[in-house]
Amino acid sequence: MIWGIFGLLTLVAIGIVLYPLLLSKSNTLTRGDAVPAILADQMREIQRDMDRGLISEQEAQAARLEIKKRILATTRNSEEKAGSSRNGGRGTLVVAAVLAPVIAAGYYLTMGSPEVPSMAFAARAEERAQTDEVTALAIQLRERLVSDPTGGPSEGWMLLGQTYQRMGRAADAVEAFEVVAEREDATSATFSMLAEAVAVANDGVVIPRAKLAIDRALDLDPSNPAATYFESLYYFQQEETRKAYDLLVSRLNQEEAYVPWMETYAAQINRIAAAADLPVVNLPSGPTSQPGPSAADVAAASEMNDADRAEFIRSMVSRLAERLEDEPDDLDGWMRLANAYTVLQEPDRAVEAYRKAEALLEQQPASDPRRAAVRAALERLGG
Repeated sequence: MIWGIFGLLTLVAIGIVLYPLLLSKSNTLTRGDAVPAILADQMREIQRDMDRGLISEQEAQAARLEIKKRILATTRNSEEKAGSSRNGGRGTLVVAAVLAPVIAAGYYLTMGSPEVPSMAFAARAEERAQTDEVTALAIQLRERLVSDPTGGPSEGWMLLGQTYQRMGRAADAVEAFEVVAEREDATSATFSMLAEAVAVANDGVVIPRAKLAIDRALDLDPSNPAATYFESLYYFQQEETRKAYDLLVSRLNQEEAYVPWMETYAAQINRIAAAADLPVVNLPSGPTSQPGPSAADVAAASEMNDADRAEFIRSMVSRLAERLEDEPDDLDGWMRLANAYTVLQEPDRAVEAYRKAEALLEQQPASDPRRAAVRAALERLGG
């Protein structure tokens, strides 16, 4: 249906453009029409002058010949201009009128998304209402903070800045974060959020103003992952690729367990690696989900005495050990088993399980954070 309407509108537009061009003649008097009439009148004037004896026959004949030449030249020029107008201007307009909608349709079919259904205006009512509500709340929060005689609590300004960030108002977010950054209770997170807002406000470029905030964030907390990320981005934009790469890998190796920000780190590390021919990293998509006790198991264990509870735990550990005999490539399973043996104060078995995990880690990237966790556990166990 919609394509039929588009086609009809296209035909109407083409008709409007071509209709004036299809008229056989223009009613406007041109110079080519007026000049011959004037010269013909001059011919009659010459005849009258000759009849009154004002000029001789030879003079009249010469004048008539000159006027005829002018008439012929004017007619020829008018025909050439008319032909040029018909063949050039009119032809160009006809071609443009036909090709313009064809080219537009082809571009849309190639670069657009004609098969993707659009969302009806009414269907977006809930989304618009939520946006309006967030905007209104942000306005109210800012007014309350500004009118507060004490300057408003830092938590309120941080919330306002984060709200502006989600709304895409990076410049307003910078203003809100800077209020807290000037206070004594500013934390490392305050400065890393400020650095991010400044970078977003400058199309992702870590300008010196953002770098100052990054440095302050790292002074307060050297382990702040967000600050390290933006520091790496700064060096990458300064074309210090290796330094940017090493910063991220080093920070990643400090973690012993999976945390969500590792995915962002891995993606950035691999982007840098692709640009500088450096090793890539592979991380699990999220915390590994391993089978554990059910709710019924937990409830039953809570009602046991110490001896029965210990026996129950040992039975679970034994089941895990038996499963790993059938699935020896389960790296996370061996690490979980080793931790269980550590809790049960069976260090020899814990060391053996960690050794199994260590062997499997040889197949993993050097930046895998589980390497550090296994090394630290073996050192504690004296293995």
